[in-house]
Amino acid sequence: MIDDKSLPLLDIRDLSVRFNTDSGVVEAVNHLNLFLHKGKALGLVGETGAGKTTTALAVLRLIQTPPGEVTNGEIIFEGQDIMKMTEAEMRHVRGDRIAMIFQDPMSSLNPIMTVEEQIMEMISLHSGLSKEDAHKRALEMLQLVGIRTERAKDYPHQFSGGMRQRVGIAIALACKPSLLIADEATTALDVTIQAQVLELIKELQAVVKTSLILITHDLGIVSEICDDVAIMYAGRLVEYSNIRQLYSRPMHPYTQGLFNAVPKLDSDISKKLAVIPGLPPDPTDLPKGCCFSPRCPYAQDICHKKACRKNTVMSRIILLIVISHWVLKGVGDSVRTDRNE
Repeated sequence: MIDDKSLPLLDIRDLSVRFNTDSGVVEAVNHLNLFLHKGKALGLVGETGAGKTTTALAVLRLIQTPPGEVTNGEIIFEGQDIMKMTEAEMRHVRGDRIAMIFQDPMSSLNPIMTVEEQIMEMISLHSGLSKEDAHKRALEMLQLVGIRTERAKDYPHQFSGGMRQRVGIAIALACKPSLLIADEATTALDVTIQAQVLELIKELQAVVKTSLILITHDLGIVSEICDDVAIMYAGRLVEYSNIRQLYSRPMHPYTQGLFNAVPKLDSDISKKLAVIPGLPPDPTDLPKGCCFSPRCPYAQDICHKKACRKNTVMSRIILLIVISHWVLKGVGDSVRTDRNE
């Protein structure tokens, strides 16, 4: 393990993941490059099928083979390549150094074990504490997530959805992991409980001093918690920026479409909500060029022929063409508006 504060905690390099299905080969993640520094929070945003959860499962080495396989790339975590670790080494990483909060806590909790037993199991597996000390630690974690210790011997079905998610958070943070992955952790909850759980995750990230990857499709949630945002579309990274820059000036047409589709409080209710036209591409038959080009209002001929690849001269040329078209269109619209007035 390399302890160098200048190095990212997590560095995903050129990662590709595919699944062999009856319908064909699905390129779920395509040449993905991401990094996350210690103590920071990264939002992973995109529509269903963008490759967000697949990326998280790849980090945990939980891609089921077959039908899935990591076909390319490196995942450097704390200076070590996860892809080169043995399964025995990975068992020590999962739950101890990297933990995950799942979307549906009921499916991730054991229905025949009390919540106290489930937290203790995680602690005993990774820490080597005595049963008595593991029990004390379990009760501390329950208190930390706002659950009374009197409920420690209750079973998952005796809790509400929001409280079950708190139990899931307690289990995930029990061993003080370096990295916490929250996969749509609030999607199944109502708005009030969502806010409580998100606030809890934000507070505990600071207390436990863990880094966070927040997987979501909600840009509002990302703005409250994350330092940086990665926008994914059809398995590719289309935009990667800090919160302030992304929210003040989104560059990629897909990112702009996501922001435009968010309802605003002062919107004219007589007007239709903005939507991104079309549908995401068939994952077994992706477009030859930019995957977003069939839905992009600024697409040029080159977009249908050449896929953007980050840090290449061609990608910069394509981006400049798209931006120029966008700017000129805005100027043209402004001129037409002035003339009409």
